[in-house]
Amino acid sequence: MCGILGVVAKSPANQLLYDGLLVLQHRGQDAAGIVTAQKNTFHMHKDSGLVRDVFRTRDMRHLVGNIGIAHVRYPTSGSAESSAEAQPFYVNSPFGIVLAHNGNLTNAAQLNQELFRADLRHVNTNSDSEVLLNVLAHELQGSTRNHHLDPAAIFSAVSGVHQRCRGAYAVVAMIAGYGLLAFRDPYGIRPLVFGCIENESGTEYLVASESVALDTLGFKLVRDIAPGEAIFIDEDSNFYSKQCATNPTLNPCIFEYVYLARPDSVMDGVSVYETRLNMGESLADKIAKSMRHLDIDVVIPIPDSSRPSALQLANRLGLNFREGFVKNRYIGRTFIMPGQQQRRKSVRQKLNAMSVEFRGKNVLLVDDSIVRGTTSREIVQMAQEAGARKVYFASAAPPVRFPNVYGIDMPTRQELIATGRDDDDIRREIGADYLVYQDLDSLKKDICRVKSTVAQFETSCFDGHYITGDVTPEYLAAIETQRSNNVIVSHRESDAQLDLSLTTAD
Repeated sequence: MCGILGVVAKSPANQLLYDGLLVLQHRGQDAAGIVTAQKNTFHMHKDSGLVRDVFRTRDMRHLVGNIGIAHVRYPTSGSAESSAEAQPFYVNSPFGIVLAHNGNLTNAAQLNQELFRADLRHVNTNSDSEVLLNVLAHELQGSTRNHHLDPAAIFSAVSGVHQRCRGAYAVVAMIAGYGLLAFRDPYGIRPLVFGCIENESGTEYLVASESVALDTLGFKLVRDIAPGEAIFIDEDSNFYSKQCATNPTLNPCIFEYVYLARPDSVMDGVSVYETRLNMGESLADKIAKSMRHLDIDVVIPIPDSSRPSALQLANRLGLNFREGFVKNRYIGRTFIMPGQQQRRKSVRQKLNAMSVEFRGKNVLLVDDSIVRGTTSREIVQMAQEAGARKVYFASAAPPVRFPNVYGIDMPTRQELIATGRDDDDIRREIGADYLVYQDLDSLKKDICRVKSTVAQFETSCFDGHYITGDVTPEYLAAIETQRSNNVIVSHRESDAQLDLSLTTAD
């Protein structure tokens, strides 16, 4: 999960991109980057950290030009990656291309070998985004005739990318001297929308991961980029689009609606907020059937994603709704944090329980999902320490039993609390007195109730069905081994830093 932006404006693009990244900060807190273009020259600044920390006034001054792309990164390898892997990435041939990517290629290793042996291209980092950039560059070179690049050649190159790349990818790219390119994988797993604004100077376009970026920057949402579709906007704001994939189908990641997206976003025509309200109603119906014997005094949400679901659940069951946890908004999302120990520590820093809402009560805590169980365990304990008599726990999403390989940081089965456990086992693990999960079929219906034309979803983390058809047990095992190695290396680096600090102190 990352956030991407692309803009073709009539005035300097740097402030638009910066403001857009702030709106999309929830999609990635590990690194940020902006590239602008002026007179065939790219101007880039990127680094590890939050948007507000990466960009200073002096950096913004160097980001000149009316066209640009931007990215906030969320690492998917289980640990924080180096600043060298901050996006966008750049290649100088052909034409000069920069690219930012949200998603994950499932055949990145194979493509890397093809690039080196057949395409004679070198990938300098471990990022699959750099692999994707080089595949695009190679396809552009092959589709160009007489050193002339037109929309037809660009769309032909994207078709070549679709034929070679597997997995999830939403992409924005700039081609020096030509314009802005954006495209989405043939399954539409990761979201991508575009909008426009009319002013005296002409039409300006903005491409973004979520519609909320368009709203806050004053752009009117036109539509989602369709699965397999590419759009190209040249430097004069001429707009072109084409379906570049064979037999594309819409299968948006269902976890976007559960947790990842902001509630004020609309994805593939579906309001995230309305979906979460529906999730609360479905969960309430299940609780009414399975938990009649429980005496619930109050419903308390786990801030922030679960609030709409918890509120609707309480209304449907006729229960009191209270805010029992105060959130420190200066602490990052714990699900995104790379280390288990860091996640555990940050829960206590991020949330504080108000005893007045817990003391002597049977409380029903509602969260959007339970992934590793670390946050849930800490929150249940906090509620008990605040004086709750009984602590019941409800998840607005089904059990997360399988790794996600399409750009969400849950790649190993060992880290998922629901893998190999039934509901009662999980209840004991998190310390709750009762546990109830949403059903997958109900979750799908909750989204379809908002817009019936979205009928299929990427649901692999819940049911183990990988829509791209190329994810094998061997592939999953390889990812888990790689992640374990990354953790070992990370621990060794931390130990080495500690030894160095002790030596320096001596």
